[in-house]
Amino acid sequence: MASGGRALPWDDRQLFAERMLALDIERYEKLSRSSAPVFFDRGIVDVAGYLRLSAPPISETVAHAVEQYRYNRRGFLAPYWPGIYVQDAERKQHPDEAARTCDVMRAVYSEHGYELLELPRADVRERVRFVLDAVRAV
Repeated sequence: MASGGRALPWDDRQLFAERMLALDIERYEKLSRSSAPVFFDRGIVDVAGYLRLSAPPISETVAHAVEQYRYNRRGFLAPYWPGIYVQDAERKQHPDEAARTCDVMRAVYSEHGYELLELPRADVRERVRFVLDAVRAV
């Protein structure tokens, strides 16, 4: 938005997806050498989910990246939660679309062999405890 470019979900969805993919691959490659645990808020699989949700076709480039750049098989899903969902200048999704996004992400990650643990609808402290307990259990 700050650069005035078109790679925005409400302007050019395909360009937005391509830019997300490039940034996600860059982050993955940079952080994959870390010896400490790394958590990604969004990832390469999310690009495939985004494309499925928004209707542009999933390109061979995206499909290949989803298979090539694998995350830990266990991940976390923050479900759509009306109690904390807020629209703002950058989060323009209508609540119905946010709920569909959650469903699509759950499906796409599962189709690619990931086990998703849904974060509890609880305060931040309890969600952090949930994540840390799950990581320790591995």
